[in-house]
Amino acid sequence: MSIPLIPEMPDPQYVMSREGYRLATYTWGDEDAPVVICVHGFASSCRDNWVNTGWVRELLRRGFRVLGVDQRGHGASEKPHEASDYTMEALVSDIENVLDTYMIDPVRYLGYSLGARVGWHVASELPLRVERAVLGGIPDGRPLGRLDIAQARAYVDHGEEVTDPVTRNYVTLAERVDTNDLRALIALAGGMRFGDEDPDLGNPPQQPIVVATGSEDKILAESREVAAGLPNGHFVEIPGRHHFNAPGSRDFRTAGADFLAAD
Repeated sequence: MSIPLIPEMPDPQYVMSREGYRLATYTWGDEDAPVVICVHGFASSCRDNWVNTGWVRELLRRGFRVLGVDQRGHGASEKPHEASDYTMEALVSDIENVLDTYMIDPVRYLGYSLGARVGWHVASELPLRVERAVLGGIPDGRPLGRLDIAQARAYVDHGEEVTDPVTRNYVTLAERVDTNDLRALIALAGGMRFGDEDPDLGNPPQQPIVVATGSEDKILAESREVAAGLPNGHFVEIPGRHHFNAPGSRDFRTAGADFLAAD
């Protein structure tokens, strides 16, 4: 049976977070097949990061069942506006609740940017539930700490110009996806920017893990260091890609799917 280049989005199936927020999930493939859980980046969605880029199709071709998640604050999931609702502990708990609800483990994990940060903690804190992981665009450091929250709020509330270039880039990124809620994303930045989202190289995941980063990404060197700090880590450089277009790279997709399909 042929698989379309961009598979149809199924209706979301909702999983409840520990606080009672609805988290949108999507599944493709045979229920008895090994599962890859796909977790997107900041200001993106399952559709944007994984369906439109060809990842879901590639994983289905490899015989996987695909479980996609819209993280809280994104896609069809609920979008609270309080910074306190966005901590790494909460985002990891959301993934755990998804796995519990679907009653599946272990899984193979695919994450990009924020989704890779979450994946690091999921793999470290729930080691029996993740067999191996592909973590794309995961730097050491706190990029959300460079976002000017006040300027972002002034833009949303009053339409004031964003002059800080880093903040302007984040706003542009957020507005690219029509389902995004800027107030929710600002709350996410506020809740996580000085929290524990940073990869802890003192307590790294023990599973086989690929860290993949674009050759034009400013975090390339830091990502190499993160990979080097993993006991079973491998680094993949994605040629000719920067942070925002790396998920659509065929090189990334092929290398990542090869790794996830390995025994």
